[in-house]
Parts: sequence; C-alpha cells; structure tokens
Amino acid sequence: MRLSPWPVSPRAIKTFILLCVFASLRLTSAAQTWIWYPGDYEIWLANQMQNRRTERGTFFPVFWKVDSHYPLMDFHKIVELNQPETVRIYAEGKYNIKLDGKPFEGTPAMITVPAGKHKLNVKVFNQATPPAIYVEGKTIKSDSTWLVTFEDKEWIDESGKTSDVSTTKWLQAGQWNFNTPAQRPSLFKLPTQPVQAVTSQKNGNNLLVDFGKETFGFVKLKGVQGKGRLTVYFGESKEEALDPEHAETLDRIDIDQKTSKDTVLQLSKAFRYINIVPGGSVKVKGASMLYEYSDLPDKGGFKCSDEEINKIYEVAKYTLHLSTREFFIDGIKRDRWIWSGDAYQSYLMNYYLMNDNATVTRTMYALRGKDPVTSHINTIMDYTFYWFLGIYDYYLYSGDKSFIVQNYDRMKSLMDYVLGRRNKDGLLEGLPGDWIFIDWATGLSKKGEVSFEQLLFARSLETMALCSGLVNEKDAAAKYQSLAADIKKKLFDYYWNEQKQALVHSRINGKPTDNVTRYANMFAVFFDYFNGQQKAAVKNSVLLNKNVPKITTPYMRFYELEALCALGDQGIVLKEMKDYWGGMLRLGATSFWEEYDPSKKGAEHYAMYGRKYGKSLCHAWGASPIYLLGKYYLGIKPTAPGYVQYTVAPVLGGLQWMEGAVPTPAGNINMYCSTSEIRISAPVGTGKLVITSKTQPECKEGTIVSKGNNVYELTIEKNKEYKVLYKAI
Repeated sequence: MRLSPWPVSPRAIKTFILLCVFASLRLTSAAQTWIWYPGDYEIWLANQMQNRRTERGTFFPVFWKVDSHYPLMDFHKIVELNQPETVRIYAEGKYNIKLDGKPFEGTPAMITVPAGKHKLNVKVFNQATPPAIYVEGKTIKSDSTWLVTFEDKEWIDESGKTSDVSTTKWLQAGQWNFNTPAQRPSLFKLPTQPVQAVTSQKNGNNLLVDFGKETFGFVKLKGVQGKGRLTVYFGESKEEALDPEHAETLDRIDIDQKTSKDTVLQLSKAFRYINIVPGGSVKVKGASMLYEYSDLPDKGGFKCSDEEINKIYEVAKYTLHLSTREFFIDGIKRDRWIWSGDAYQSYLMNYYLMNDNATVTRTMYALRGKDPVTSHINTIMDYTFYWFLGIYDYYLYSGDKSFIVQNYDRMKSLMDYVLGRRNKDGLLEGLPGDWIFIDWATGLSKKGEVSFEQLLFARSLETMALCSGLVNEKDAAAKYQSLAADIKKKLFDYYWNEQKQALVHSRINGKPTDNVTRYANMFAVFFDYFNGQQKAAVKNSVLLNKNVPKITTPYMRFYELEALCALGDQGIVLKEMKDYWGGMLRLGATSFWEEYDPSKKGAEHYAMYGRKYGKSLCHAWGASPIYLLGKYYLGIKPTAPGYVQYTVAPVLGGLQWMEGAVPTPAGNINMYCSTSEIRISAPVGTGKLVITSKTQPECKEGTIVSKGNNVYELTIEKNKEYKVLYKAI
C-alpha cells in the first residue's frame, strides 16, 4: 500500500468511491466461461498444488488449517428473451435445472427457454472438485454476472408453496479463463515445453546432468532399461546433486523392463543439476526435461545505461516467473507453498511486470480460506496483515472494486479475529499458536509487543476503513478509522525514543526496550507515518547506521531499499542493488536466493534451517528490483484506483539514461529519461509528471508549471506523446 498519507477521512472515502466508477463500469460485461463459487476453485487448486511438496521422497503437507470447497452450489441468472432460446448445460458434478422454480425432468444437457423474463437455476453437487457450470446459448451464457450461493435457504410451507423471502447472500460467480466446454476447471494443468540438457557427465554408472540454469519441471529419462532401483537426486547446485545424504529432493523408481524406454518422472521439481544413480542392472542413456510454467507474458519492462543493473533486472524477471505458478509461491525447491508475506511482494512486482490480476486474486482467495477463522494466515501474525495490505494494493493498481465487495465479509471476520486477540492495552503480542516471524535474523527478539506488528496492525485497520467506505459501511469505516488512529498514537507514545531518534523494537511487561531494529522504522518511512524531521533522523539513526543489525534476506532488503527510495536516495539504492543482487550474480546465481550473506564462502551459501542445502536458490522475494526500478526510478505509480490518476517522478539515481514500460488496466505507460530529455505517453487517466531540473524545462505538447525549489510539473493526458527538455540535477 503506497498512499502517503492514506485518505481515511469520510470525505476522502467518498472521493475514492467516485474515482472507482470508471473501473467498476468496465467490469459489467464478462466472457462466456466456466463459473463457480468465488474462492472455492482457488482453495481447491491450492490444495492440489501445495500438497505436491515432498522432502527426500516424503509427503510434506502445509502447517496450517486446510479448507475445502462447498460441495452443493446453486447458480442462477434472470434473463429476458425476445424469442425462445436453446441452451446447453455442462457441469462438473450432479445437477438439476429449474426454470422459474419448476424443475426439468431428469438431467437434461439441453433446454429451451421461452421468450419473456425468466429465472434459470442450476444446482450442482460435487464432493471431489468444486461444483462448476458452463452454459452455452445465443444470449444466455455463463459468466461472472451469474449469482451463486452455497445455501439457498429454500423452504416449502404446508400448502406446498415455495418460500419467496430468504436471507440468502448471493455473490457474483467466480471464473478464470476456462472458456470452452472442454476446458473443465478440474482438469487444469500448467503448460510444459521440452528443454534439452546443456551437459551430461558420466561418473562410473552415475550420470550428472546440467540444464545450465535454475529451472522447474518434469525430468525425462531417456533409454531406461534393466531391473533395479533408480534414484534421481536433484540439486540447485552441483554440490547438492552430488550429495546423496543431504540433497533436499529425490525420486526413487523401481525399474523392470527389458526394452529401452523413455520415462517421465511424475512430480515436478526445481533443479539445475540432476544426478542419476542406477541400481541393479538399470541403465539410462541421458535426460531432458519438460519445463513447466505459467504462461504469462511480460507487459512491463526496464532497461538502462548500466549493464549490471540490466542483468539484475533480467534475472529478477526469471526468478519471479519461476515462482509464479498456479499461484504466487515462495520458492520452487523447498516449500512450494503460498506464504502471505512472500506473495505480498510478488503482487507488487507483478504490477510492474506481468500485471496479471487473476494470479493475484487466486492467491488472495487461497490464503484467506473460509470462515471460521481459527488462526492467523499461515499461522503468522504479520502475514495476516500483509493479506490486508495486498487487498488495498490490488484495488489501487487494478481499479477492481468488485473484488473488495465480494471479499468484504471475509475481511471483517479476519479483522474480528485480530481484534479479539488484543491485550489489555489494545496491542498485539504473540499468543499460543501465533508465529511472530518478521524476518530470518539471528537473535531477533519476538517477545512482548513488537513495534513492527503494531505498525502493520494500524495499516490493516486503515485498509478496513477504506474498504468499509467503498461498500458504504459508514459506521464500520468510522470504527476502523478510530482504531487505526489509536494504534498509531500508541506506536509513537510507547515506542518512539527521542534519544535514539527511532522507534524501538518492542515493549515487554509495559516497558519499552532500548533495542532498535530496522523493521518498524523503515516501514514507517514509506507508510508516511513519520513527519519530515523524524524521517531525516531515522535515515541517519537507523537506515545508514552500521551499528543497527544488518538485514541479510532479500525479503526485508526489499523494504529497506524502498524506504531509502522514498527518502530520495536512489543513488545509494543503486549501489546496494549492484552490491547485493550483483553479489549473487558474481557467485554464479541464475535466479535470486532466499538469503544472501556476502561473508559466507563456497557451499556455506547453500545452508539454511540447520540443513546443508536448506536454502532456496530461487525465491520470489529475491525479485524485488522489478518493483523498485519501476516505481522509484521510472517513478510511475497510481494515485487513484486503476490509474485514473497517477504520478511519474523519474529519478536516475546515477544512471545516464533509462527507459521502460509500466502496465496499467488500459495498456502501458511508456517512458524514456536521460539527464537532458524525458519522453512519455500513456493510454489511461490523467498523470502528473514531476521533474527536478536546474533550469526551466521545455515542452511543446503541454504547459510546465514551477512548484519551487527546482521542481516542475506537467499534466499528462491520455493517448498523447510528450517530450520534455530539461537539465537533471
């Protein structure tokens, strides 16, 4: 969430409602497709994906509560026809059909709907997979305008009359892109394409195969024959693949075949290297793979005068694509799960690269699950808050108000759970069953009331205030706004230390500690919770202070660098990107890692969690340069939902030139910026180009207004190209 400050007043909420009218109108029509109860398919699909995880051949399920789909579903649509219409019905499950409350005999695959106004109901039962329907007629077609419920609360009185009054809550149907009858949702699989190995090296009977870079998919063994057990050890590094006792993932297969055959392993895996170890009389001629991927094209892009930054950007793109599967997952080797903190960062990167709304909403549905709420998301308190932050960011970047309307009840029940876990001071601390994560950092205290958790709590309450306003829940908006203000006040009353000029890390037994960490301080910078004096102080007392414990994960380095960018220190951040992400590249990384500590040597880099190869060498949170370069160097960000309004404030930060594209719901905002020229065009909304120049900029296509202190502004109208001549400071 990146509004500074957040407009949480009732007046501002009304403004936001008006701004989303454009976005809401464009959602009124939808393509013909398979439909289901919103969130149900996503939860089911997440269960299928997350439970593919294995460690050394052992099934490894998730740590948290697993929800399921509703098995009985009622779909309905009110139609008005000028003439009779023949309609085909396809369903995943047993079903019946009613027209104006009267059921058709049997289970017809085709019905005729007479001319006039009618209500069509399709009720479907399916315990194994989510009930779904595909309706195909000339004008009657299944799409997201159909209404759906899992409890129709229908009843019949003693006279046989069916009820015409009900408290049933109907939602708009969920859908994705299954747009033909044959594309049944339950049959979905990610696409694959064949990829050949780069090298193969014999070592006795064993065969070490290198695919040249980090990858993901199904191994295909060529020319397998003989009798015995064959073992394949997977490695993100050569050391891991050649270490049978410690390799994190493996497959063992019993072979008994006289003729030479190709064999495709059944489970997809992450690897660069595979070590094929045949037993008995088994022989293998070689190996290739079927690369498995989510087919999402890049819409955004970035290129600049620094080739190392260009390389970092390309590897960040590859890292994000590898970690984008049916959902945004954490890493491809070990967990392969949907973690809310990891996913939140993937959403932000996605908005500047692929801008795929469907993967965002699928992931948020899967993370939220069903009521009742019995624990924090992923059991982690901070991850619950990242879910709330993700909701509002999605609305800001997409303009899709309908998703908030559909999920508002789930937002309320999750926030009710959080509010019910406050202590006597109205603050949050870890209770039995809570995991306070924050970051992977040696010696990081999680005891007491941690300032970072209170800060995320305040931001989540602000999200609830905004979303309550969007669904016209005025009393709820006022309540959440008041709660957010109270937590923000306590944040500074309890945690701000004048002597240290920083927020301290925690409060234990009602007393603040002296410990200063980076987390709450850097988030408070880009949340705009600090005043100008506090921001300047925190920059020196925390962000640039070598005595404050360093961050070693790309996860939190993301936010540390964002805070510096928000303070205008892109020059510092550029050097940090080259040192940190460039450091991984200099060690041979082909995707970015879960954690990087430059002080480690050799195979030490692969260890984590007390395991020799426990670290993921392809982790979604390692791809953050995509977001930083798009938002803080190109400087493009929405300031109203769906880019109805936006700002462009380019900062070269030491680069000689840069160019790129940032995707919006209406297409790309394209920009080129050098030390003397800016060119920009946009297909959406009204933009504000902010220019810092030693001299008065020139632009023939628009009027440049001086704002003082060498800052100038130019209004950007859609579908118009602008060229600005200026002199960079």
